[in-house]
Amino acid sequence: MEVKSSTKYFAELVGTFALVLFGCGAAVVSGVSLTGPAGIGILGIAFAFGLAVLVMCYAIGGISGCHINPAITIAMLVAGKINGKDAVGYIIAQLIGAVIGAAVLYCIQNGLNGWIPGEWALGSNGWGEGYGAGYNMTSAFIAEAVLTFLFLFVIFGSTGKWGNGAMAGMAIGLTLTLIHMVAIPITGTSVNPARSFGPAIFAGGKAMAQLWLFVVAPVVGGIAAALVWRAVEKK
Repeated sequence: MEVKSSTKYFAELVGTFALVLFGCGAAVVSGVSLTGPAGIGILGIAFAFGLAVLVMCYAIGGISGCHINPAITIAMLVAGKINGKDAVGYIIAQLIGAVIGAAVLYCIQNGLNGWIPGEWALGSNGWGEGYGAGYNMTSAFIAEAVLTFLFLFVIFGSTGKWGNGAMAGMAIGLTLTLIHMVAIPITGTSVNPARSFGPAIFAGGKAMAQLWLFVVAPVVGGIAAALVWRAVEKK
């Protein structure tokens, strides 16, 4: 059964909305305790992002493929698995969904007595002094590009002709969890330009100034994975 393009775009919007709200929401609301050092921590945040992707894979995977990430959409375009018109529609929908997710999170946080948005508010991505462990721009770029490459390689492998389609969502979600375990101290983990775009719109400041890296590096990594996978498929 053919799915209408508008239905695919709406699915991508909802899926990206859910990813930002669940993932960034876990980082902002539950990542640290308001009364002490306890909280879900890096492991909990990593699983929040991974589980968000996993559940959305099964919810909308049959509709749109569950990209919910412009880097994935661009990689799929390079690999010839989506046409240009749908790629543009997907990316626009993803960016809108991410902004709505960040807006909802902003409204929730705004109801917390004494909450003042920081420099990288709402789970925004960043690097340098004052962010995470203080890694520099080069480390941030390498981490985002290489981890996005591995993420896309798993996606191509698990959804391709040699993969197990029924288990693809599990593989993809767990890979994103692993990625967050590594990258949270470095950049807060993006590997997804839309996920970075939504919170940065509301955080402004350094989050917006550094947004370019979280667009360029994931796209570079995604395109590299698409080209490698095309070469693998031809063998």
